[in-house]
Amino acid sequence: MKGRLLQTSRLTQRFGAFRALDGVDLDLIDGEIRAVIGPNGAGKTTLVNALSGMLRPSSGTIDFNGHNVTRWPMARRARAGLVRTFQTSELFPALSVAAHVELALGQGRPTLRRSRWFEDRAERALQSAGFADRRTEMVRSLAHGERRRLALEMALMTGPILLMLDEPMAGLTADEAQAFIERLRSLEGVTLLIVEHDMDVVFQLADRITVLHRGQVLAEGEPSEIERNADVQAVYLGSERHAQA
Repeated sequence: MKGRLLQTSRLTQRFGAFRALDGVDLDLIDGEIRAVIGPNGAGKTTLVNALSGMLRPSSGTIDFNGHNVTRWPMARRARAGLVRTFQTSELFPALSVAAHVELALGQGRPTLRRSRWFEDRAERALQSAGFADRRTEMVRSLAHGERRRLALEMALMTGPILLMLDEPMAGLTADEAQAFIERLRSLEGVTLLIVEHDMDVVFQLADRITVLHRGQVLAEGEPSEIERNADVQAVYLGSERHAQA
């Protein structure tokens, strides 16, 4: 039976008098794909920033994999398997694809950089990412969708237990988005928390959905429940579906 991997209790993030998060209770089960949706300004990216350690919560707690990580810095959380990606790919335009793979694999393991294990693992990573024949290309020459794919693979190379993706489909073509979805579905042993505006992607990918509104959890449930929820329709899904039509 799968257990709870992450739990927040009354998580609050203040910026002056404004509460970007206002008492958020969130439970993630090991192995699930959880989508977080809501209108602009609902607190979605702030939630990811707080969970990853980019922000220190004003109050409340974060428990991850049996540890209270509320005060842990971002690097310590990442080493423990709590990893995130960003809305814009955090890549280095003047470095090659192979150099990015080596950077991701070498995080926290500098003594392995020239080992046989490291070389074999880097080769397998290039193969699985689809860049085996393009290892010497500079990242600045890659298309947007290719950069997104490389950023995802780099995050996976760090060995995440929970991977948080902030707007991973932004700017992707329909074919690229579908390939991205299939790659995420193929992952084993990784729990996913995804902030995403594309509702077609959300309803295709998520096991459960959390809806934020004004920094609070408005609703939570399986995709079919969320789609029928009158409150969610009123504040978000109705206008979002209309905009995509």
